[in-house]
Amino acid sequence: MSTRRSHPPAARSELIADAAIDLLAERGLRGLTHRAVDEAAGLPQGSTSNYARTRAALLEAAVRRLAVREAQVLSIEEMPRGEGIEELADGLALAVHRYLTRYSSLLVARYELALEITRRPELRPMYVRTGTSAFREPLTAMLRRAGSAAPERHTLSLVAWCDGMLFSCTAGSYHAEVPGLEELQAGLRELLHGMLGQSPARTRG
Repeated sequence: MSTRRSHPPAARSELIADAAIDLLAERGLRGLTHRAVDEAAGLPQGSTSNYARTRAALLEAAVRRLAVREAQVLSIEEMPRGEGIEELADGLALAVHRYLTRYSSLLVARYELALEITRRPELRPMYVRTGTSAFREPLTAMLRRAGSAAPERHTLSLVAWCDGMLFSCTAGSYHAEVPGLEELQAGLRELLHGMLGQSPARTRG
């Protein structure tokens, strides 16, 4: 018996968005069509068109779903709540390592979407908003607790470091040399000590 009719609306929307993300990773933007999403999701022809009428709507659904899945991978809510640099570095290193070793296809999909958004400015506010709520704002709060005198600026530096590491080890010149967890921890500790070492919270005593 077919299971195609058993998906509730919420589950079907996630299934469609997940299939779109998978196609972006496997085939790129040229491979993302409504028909291809139907086939990848195992849904009747026309299901994706009913959910997302236009290509822009399909891309928007992919951006929203990607933000949810990235938040799960990065597990910001599981980050340490202490004030130590080592705790913050270890938590971030674990998230980056998990992404590189288990979820690299999500990264490829994100890069495809990021490039497309440069051509579709109407999607950028949502792309930025989802990234801010899922990662940047919690990270800024962590840096503030760790003693940062300029948490917003330090957030930019830390996000840039993480983004650069993820890109280099997924699509860049280090794609065949994914660093181990200890290497990532060491790099993040160096960065964080450099940023926070002179802050008032770290110079007492």
